[in-house]
Amino acid sequence: MERLLHAFARLNPMLTNRQLRMHSILLVDDDPDMLAAWQAILVHEGYAVCCARNGLEALDHLKVSVPDLVITDWMMPLMGGAELCRQLRAHPELGHLPILVHSAAPPRAEEARTWNACLQKPAPMQMFLTTVEGLCKGDRS
Repeated sequence: MERLLHAFARLNPMLTNRQLRMHSILLVDDDPDMLAAWQAILVHEGYAVCCARNGLEALDHLKVSVPDLVITDWMMPLMGGAELCRQLRAHPELGHLPILVHSAAPPRAEEARTWNACLQKPAPMQMFLTTVEGLCKGDRS
């Protein structure tokens, strides 16, 4: 994929390195079917995706590699999305990461400072993908 992007860049020199770079996403959800479905969709859209089944697994992944975006469910065993978001925001090297909460049980509004965007399941695919693209490109509102 990387070679294909660089070959395309030689044909179109107007592309920047940022446009060529594949964005990475850490997808966190305790539902294996949800993980598999969104991973397949995101990979098809050109994202590099790692998966975790709960907040603890997500933190383990983050020790190895820091993604461009974290997408997390809110209600999960061992460590849910609320605690994962709090720990990310409190961490000096991870506090900048954009976080998309994707949950059937959305968080309370007063917890909004710990995440950048929230979509209630089932979110329409185009809305989900547009939100992911915006967060990866730096739209953190």
